[in-house]
Amino acid sequence: MSAKRVYLDVCAICRPFDDQQQARIRLETQAVELILASIRRESLEWMISPTHILEIDAIRQPEERQHLLLLIDELGTKPAYDLPPVRKRAEALSNAGMGVADAAHVAFAEAAQADFVTVDDRLIKQCKRMQVSVWFGSPLAYCDKENLR
Repeated sequence: MSAKRVYLDVCAICRPFDDQQQARIRLETQAVELILASIRRESLEWMISPTHILEIDAIRQPEERQHLLLLIDELGTKPAYDLPPVRKRAEALSNAGMGVADAAHVAFAEAAQADFVTVDDRLIKQCKRMQVSVWFGSPLAYCDKENLR
């Protein structure tokens, strides 16, 4: 049996670097860590894309940037994407009002047939409105759906 595919966007994997004083951020951080633990155990497979690298390279804090690049290198799987249809889908999502990077992440998640995990509430609403073809939601919703404890 192959591992289930998950696509964590950059805002989700950055959660541990956010201010942990807010309960929601702490809970989402714990959920992301549960997902990463499942990836380490190989019960989940983390799909990454060129958009991850572009966004992470733009992070100003060197420690955070280095940590995330190592994390992607250690745990990420980069499938062979058929780029023209991914680009076309990303452009369609962007033209419908989704941010360019968000549209790219969603298009790559769809192409990888991976569940899409983000901490961006607005992006989740846009995914619903734009009828994204894969499951999408927060790290907490994903842990609930997959019964990760």
